Amino acid sequence: MTTASFKIIAQGLRFPEGPIALADGSVLVVEVERGSLTRVDPSGHKDVVAHLGGGPNGAAIGPDGHCYVCNNGGFSWHEDEYGLRPTGQAADYRQGRIERVDLKTGRFETLYAHGPRGPLRGPNDIVFDGHGGFWFTDLGKARERDIDRGSVYYAKCDGSHIEEAVFPMLMPNGCGLSPDGKRLYVAETDAGRVWAFDLDGPGRVAKKPWPSPHGGELLCGLPGYQRLDSMAVEANGNICVATLMENAGITIVSPGGEIVQQVRMPDLATTNICFGGKDLRTAYITLSLGGQLAAMDWPRPGLALHHLDRG
Repeated sequence: MTTASFKIIAQGLRFPEGPIALADGSVLVVEVERGSLTRVDPSGHKDVVAHLGGGPNGAAIGPDGHCYVCNNGGFSWHEDEYGLRPTGQAADYRQGRIERVDLKTGRFETLYAHGPRGPLRGPNDIVFDGHGGFWFTDLGKARERDIDRGSVYYAKCDGSHIEEAVFPMLMPNGCGLSPDGKRLYVAETDAGRVWAFDLDGPGRVAKKPWPSPHGGELLCGLPGYQRLDSMAVEANGNICVATLMENAGITIVSPGGEIVQQVRMPDLATTNICFGGKDLRTAYITLSLGGQLAAMDWPRPGLALHHLDRG
């Protein structure tokens, strides 16, 4: 276990997630409670790029330079001495959606609101592949007495095609691709598990037989009350998964499933990580209960994301 040395880049964010490190040194984040996509410059100044409403979650830059946002449709919220946290489905919730945002103008549009089997429930995290399509998780929605089962989707960025690739999952959250693009990683929040799915083409999962519940391979499961959120991948293939509650911080998992390291952070809702800076050796981490964006030197370079201009 390692305690991180970091600096706070920005404060006063309303449950930040989905960081994207841009070539100019700024970082895009969503503010889930505020319903916005926000740009944080290196000095910590915050500018709202778009007011999306609902509950924007994961975000990624597509091949057209626009920002694609997973919008979960909205949470209910509770704020106390521990900070701000979501507590379930919003009273005015209708459905989730995938939105495309023009970063120059702030204009946005709904790209997908339905999959082949009905409305999207709670899109959460997103990663683009080298073919111009993207994978995204649908966490579902939790209500007082019941919860949706989750899915993983693949979609084209022109709005022409969406398919459900994996079902069912228990609150699928973070997703990422291996450096060679041949494996998709998905973290389940409440189960504290990371799954690996072999891919044999764009949107195609080479599913493993039963007793796999959905065609994936269990990479690792964390003991105790460790819940998992979003992830980023290192250039060497390690999976860096944001970890909530016990051992809050970043759990680093090897491609073979071994726990390489756990980097402790002070916020029980350490929700997201991305890589930027010189040689992708700076980790930007969202500390969501306290509304902060942190930065720290990382011991290894992150994996360069498809379509994200490094300048």
